[in-house]
Amino acid sequence: MAENEKSPYVFKKSLQTPAHISSLAFGHTVHLFAGSDDGTLRLYDLSSFKVLRAVRGLGGEVTSIVCVKRPASEYRDVWLACGRKAFHFKMETSTMIMSSSDALSTLQPLGDEEDVLNELALDSSKKFLAFSADSGNVGVVDLSSMTISMMKTKHENICACVKFIPQRPSELVSGGYDENILHFDFQQRTTLSNLKIPQADSVGGMSFSPPFIMCTAISSCGLFAAGTGDGRLWMGFGGEKKPSSAPKKKTRKWNGLDREEEVLLKVVDGPIVAMAFSEENVLTVSTLLGTLAQFCLERNDKGAGEAKELWRAEAKITEKVNALVVNDTKIVIGGFDKDGKGIIEIWEKQIIPS
Repeated sequence: MAENEKSPYVFKKSLQTPAHISSLAFGHTVHLFAGSDDGTLRLYDLSSFKVLRAVRGLGGEVTSIVCVKRPASEYRDVWLACGRKAFHFKMETSTMIMSSSDALSTLQPLGDEEDVLNELALDSSKKFLAFSADSGNVGVVDLSSMTISMMKTKHENICACVKFIPQRPSELVSGGYDENILHFDFQQRTTLSNLKIPQADSVGGMSFSPPFIMCTAISSCGLFAAGTGDGRLWMGFGGEKKPSSAPKKKTRKWNGLDREEEVLLKVVDGPIVAMAFSEENVLTVSTLLGTLAQFCLERNDKGAGEAKELWRAEAKITEKVNALVVNDTKIVIGGFDKDGKGIIEIWEKQIIPS
């Protein structure tokens, strides 16, 4: 569907920053966190578009942000990945501009001085923080003891993403530039299953873009998706937990990487760099050059998984996209514009009269 008067989302607002936007996260209600590649974090109020708090001078690109609810506060705490370190900040503070010395906790889980953190993830109990790294390693921090556990198997190239699996208290899944998805029991540090993204049909015997796994998303019901460097969307339906009135025996492990339940879809030419679920089966993706598309993941009459495209549009100002977040009413992307300035684009869902 082209963007027009019947489009479900319309461009609403842009916000500019001195440095490229590298990560985004929604906080409480109308709060948006934006990390930049100059080591800065900004917290925006989306009702006024003003900056409420900021962290500066972290010494590297803010590659990932995860929020933690603080009781009786409208401000979320945040964990940030920046270089080799992860920082925990309390945002409910009278200090408007903070630095690394204001962090509640600072972790340095990587041994190699050349290694850097990529994505952070927090489990539903808020007891464990997972991380992925350029070295291909995947690890988990027990936040009660600050004990760090590294998975026994690592990716052969950069590990871009890591996610905890909903309703599976000891399982997580990671994706890397080695084209592999790994599924772990993080308590045992062992691999439960794995899958390699197949190569696309080549032209003249040559594949122009390897299927690096650039981004992943997992829904509350266990649907899993991965975006590749060659513009394909991989979807796994095998781990989906379906509602049922009849009692059902719990499976031994999540089966989200089951080959018989996969769907692989060519979305665009060029890398898919960011994605997120807004509902348990509605997935929004963005390409590097700003093509936005939304899909409904569902099963057909024969029970096979499929993806129905709901909407597609092009970014208005963003030249290259680094991050995307979604909620019930908004799609927000971040990156940089044609002048090299950091940019945040906010798209809002329209209420279309029936």
